[in-house]
Amino acid sequence: MKINLAKSAWAIGLAAAICMAHAVLSEECIDCHDDAELTLERADGSTLSIFMNVEKLVGTPHEGFACMDCHTDIDEAELPHGDPVPSAVVHCLDCHDDLGESHAFHAGFADISSESVTQENFNCTGCHGAHEIEFVTGDAITFAKDKQATRCGKCHENISLDYLHSSHAQAVHKGNEFGPSCLDCHRYPDVVEAFDLPIAEHKVHLVELCLHCHVDEPHVSGQTLYGTPFVKAFKGSVHGKALYEGNADAPGCIDCHGSHYVSSSYDKESRVNQNKIINQCSNCHIQEAEDYLHSIHAEVLAMGYQDAPVCTDCHGEHNILRHTDPDSPVASMNSSQQVCGECHGSVKLTQRFGLESDRLSTYEESYHGLASRGGAVEVVNCASCHGFHDIRKSDDPESWIYPDNLAKTCGSCHEGANERFAVSKMHVSVSTKSSEPVLYWIATIYVFGIFLIIGLMLLHNGLDLLHKIRRKAKEQWGSQEMEEMKPLPHRLYVRMTLNERLQHALLAISFIVLVITGFMLKSPDAWWVVGLRNLNDNLFELRGLVHRFAAVTMCLAGAWHLIYISFTKNGRKVLIDLLPRWKDLSDMKGILLYNLGINKRKPLLDRFSYIEKVEYWALMWGSVVMTVTGFLLWYSTVTIGLFTKLGFDISLAIHYYEAILASLAIIVWHFYFVIFNPDVYPMNLAWLTGKNTEEEMAKEHPLELERLKKAEADQEGIKDSTAKN
Repeated sequence: MKINLAKSAWAIGLAAAICMAHAVLSEECIDCHDDAELTLERADGSTLSIFMNVEKLVGTPHEGFACMDCHTDIDEAELPHGDPVPSAVVHCLDCHDDLGESHAFHAGFADISSESVTQENFNCTGCHGAHEIEFVTGDAITFAKDKQATRCGKCHENISLDYLHSSHAQAVHKGNEFGPSCLDCHRYPDVVEAFDLPIAEHKVHLVELCLHCHVDEPHVSGQTLYGTPFVKAFKGSVHGKALYEGNADAPGCIDCHGSHYVSSSYDKESRVNQNKIINQCSNCHIQEAEDYLHSIHAEVLAMGYQDAPVCTDCHGEHNILRHTDPDSPVASMNSSQQVCGECHGSVKLTQRFGLESDRLSTYEESYHGLASRGGAVEVVNCASCHGFHDIRKSDDPESWIYPDNLAKTCGSCHEGANERFAVSKMHVSVSTKSSEPVLYWIATIYVFGIFLIIGLMLLHNGLDLLHKIRRKAKEQWGSQEMEEMKPLPHRLYVRMTLNERLQHALLAISFIVLVITGFMLKSPDAWWVVGLRNLNDNLFELRGLVHRFAAVTMCLAGAWHLIYISFTKNGRKVLIDLLPRWKDLSDMKGILLYNLGINKRKPLLDRFSYIEKVEYWALMWGSVVMTVTGFLLWYSTVTIGLFTKLGFDISLAIHYYEAILASLAIIVWHFYFVIFNPDVYPMNLAWLTGKNTEEEMAKEHPLELERLKKAEADQEGIKDSTAKN
């Protein structure tokens, strides 16, 4: 007969243990309760097995205990039991009186020491068993991290199933020691005790519990896709602020993510998945969700396109801010660039969905877009015309931009808007023919003209400067004798009267202000504009007021000049002297040949040479054009109502390019001859003093000087004749 030593050893050990247990246990208890068929009839008529298998105590923490150590209600002296059978309730609390902190996941355990708590409040055997109790340390116990969900699921089945599909459970399954299981969250008093607190305070406790791992624990926060700042941003969001201020309706972490089925947004069953987030947000934002479901975005999403935007794509996820917050992406000054432009400015997405790719760029080039970038307090953005949540296609009769609805939409800002607002295209660009050909050709002609005109001015002045540099160099090197000029008496001649100087000052100031405030609008992101904007938050509104005030001032200066040249003797003489003559062409040719070194003598120029005449008549033409187009832009509603938006866009294009031409002409042409010209540098003082010296007159206006001297000589002759008579 063969003997299995291993089995024999186990049997001997078991027998010894049983013997030891029986030695301690009341023999009377075992004599009865060792019967597997022993039952007790309950008051309700059901039967309860009261069989006790001694083997279950072997290897447990209670091994070696006698029956009466736990079943204290039974008096050993009264065996066998009488009728009725006494209570066999086990008072675990008699030994385990420190369960409050370790068992906080069950309501009431925190008050374990309270006299109001009785044994019936706790069903220890439901979790730990009756006689087969196991040790609570070690990985093999049923409450180990990777077994908790299954063990707790015996009572909390649905919750356990949700957890087992969560990202938390996946982390535990992969062996991540920081992956949370049931007790990792529920062992905190915040989760249970908070039920006695106000709802808002309870939610705050739960948020802090989530942040404890996802923000404070580096091993966890570092594994989050977007990192700690993304999660931590919740406390600064509109939801977080409201919750921490005591608003019980404000959502916390579990309101959006769920309490047990916490999963990544990439999980199709996740509550924050793109296809489910609308339903999630609709729990609070009912009307907004209803509007969205009628939008083109919802229609595209329903077709299965994951590029379609949902709530979180526009508003953000954890860092959701009020739409009135200037830092919010959906704030009026940010939404076009930071929200709508993310998709409608993307070549990839616009090509995929067959959309116009220039919608963002044309908006940014428009007055609305420039005002937005310039820091306007009240600004029209994409949503102002297309809607906020209920965004529809332009051919949808319910769309805000449907032709029959445009007058109403535009009329929300432009009071008195009529049906002509819907005649022309809204999104136009001067850089493409396909948008509005007339705008393209206006811009093309202007750009070509600016390059041509300013280029010729630069060439003309460059030759003049080069000639004067070459002349001075030759004089310095001794290769050319210095031009001898007879010493001239120190005499001053009136170049500009006080009336003319005041006109010039008013014109110069208003022009400079117009240039600065105008280009502040067209270049809102320029470094110097940003620097000015940082000085005052209301700078954009001030800019508009100052620009209009300067425009009116310039018009008044023009009216003053018109009256001056029409009704005063000096003014009429100025106008006559400024009229073009054939001599101007010959002088221009002579100056060119002189600067090229072909002619040895410079033409003699009169009071106003072709240089001043070109500038004067260009100023007159430019002032008329800028005034007309400026007022058309100022009264935009009337302009569009009369000439459609295309008329407004034409005025805008002309106004802009004419401003560039005028600004460059002043810098290149006027400033050269009155400031940077070596013969007058650092400045011709006539605009301040009204006078030129005889030397300056001899160089720049010799014919006028000759005429003035002749007039003086004639006047002296008349005086002499009168004296002799």
